[in-house]
Amino acid sequence: MRAARSLLFVALLPVFAGCQLIQGQVEKPSTAGLTRLQGELTTADGKLLFQPCQSSQRYVVNDLGGTSIRQEAATLADQQGNLFADVRGRVGADGQLNLQQLYRVERSGAACDDPNFKRLILRAGGNAPDWNVKVSGKGMVIERSGQPALALPYLEEQLGDGRFNLSSEANNQKVELWVAPQRCVDSASGSVQQMSAELRVNGQVQRGCAYFGGSRDD
Repeated sequence: MRAARSLLFVALLPVFAGCQLIQGQVEKPSTAGLTRLQGELTTADGKLLFQPCQSSQRYVVNDLGGTSIRQEAATLADQQGNLFADVRGRVGADGQLNLQQLYRVERSGAACDDPNFKRLILRAGGNAPDWNVKVSGKGMVIERSGQPALALPYLEEQLGDGRFNLSSEANNQKVELWVAPQRCVDSASGSVQQMSAELRVNGQVQRGCAYFGGSRDD
């Protein structure tokens, strides 16, 4: 499939002149009338309930998008800790959350208080050894076990079918992050995320999962 491209500069630090963002022209599903929400999942009387962060209201989850959130929640229910979900849907006056998209489900008591979430475009990470990538409008920061953190500008290329690639060759580093819309389970925490990811740094390959941050409206 031919990748359609357009260019956008992303500034990082004064030492970087900028980076190019290549965005495809693939039509995205409409998110009109839908709201992205984060909050706690619980079950009661055989129903899955969602309570948004910093809210006392609970909504009955109606999985119109076929996200399998009930099955994902049941899989994590045997683990200790609060069950957190990051979703997109429509809140109805009837007390239901008509769910259309699932970004992630995980065991966490602190995810509602993540100060970086709204500023992030993407977060990716994996294990054995641990690695983590945070992507924002200022660039990407790569953290790997036993290695110094890398702060780099990046180029994004949309590849079609929801797949995309982030790359950088700044500071004599050759970095690629390949992301695909595929259900992914974190091997350490058991969390379920919306995308799979593969990080390549100077030829070294590590695999993991990824999800969009609060500043990307996908």
